[in-house]
Amino acid sequence: MKRLGFTIVAMFVSFGLYAQDFSIGPKVGVSQSNISVSGDGFESGEATLGYHVGAFIRMGGSSIYVQPEFLYTNTGGTIIQKNANSVDATIDANFNRLDIPFMVGFKLAKVFRIQAGPIASILLDYTLNDALNVAQDVDYKSSTLGYQAGIGFDLGNLILDLKYENSLGKISQSIAGFNTDQRQNQLMVSAGFRLF
Repeated sequence: MKRLGFTIVAMFVSFGLYAQDFSIGPKVGVSQSNISVSGDGFESGEATLGYHVGAFIRMGGSSIYVQPEFLYTNTGGTIIQKNANSVDATIDANFNRLDIPFMVGFKLAKVFRIQAGPIASILLDYTLNDALNVAQDVDYKSSTLGYQAGIGFDLGNLILDLKYENSLGKISQSIAGFNTDQRQNQLMVSAGFRLF
């Protein structure tokens, strides 16, 4: 994680020194997220809505750019615990994270963009409750790596992004002592405004 952080900072500084275009501004958006679960007795439930708010920086030339972002993200998902002799239990997960995506993009026709890159997520806090609001014992990682990819549009100072995000590794290995492979994925729509 430290090596990735150093690499991102080094790219940020070196790209910034040679950037022909530099802009910064606020960014907000909504997401639809879920938790992909593989493990005996567990499966993914319905997707949930979330949001993100923060800031972006864009540096680059006429066709290639980098765009690091710093976002407070609220996201989650549902997990279904299958019970052979009783009603299945639905577990609701809610995460608050600090997300730092580092997008590399290509501009096409001045308004259309394609982009992809890594994202580092730091878990600030979480809740994981069943229908009776009983907290579940889960060993969620404090930080994870993932990737994002998507498209964007630039309309004057307004930027619009549609991105897909997924985890590169497990965010947890167990629920209440049962082995699982949990990975979070989400579809995000966001808007930003270039202040300069």
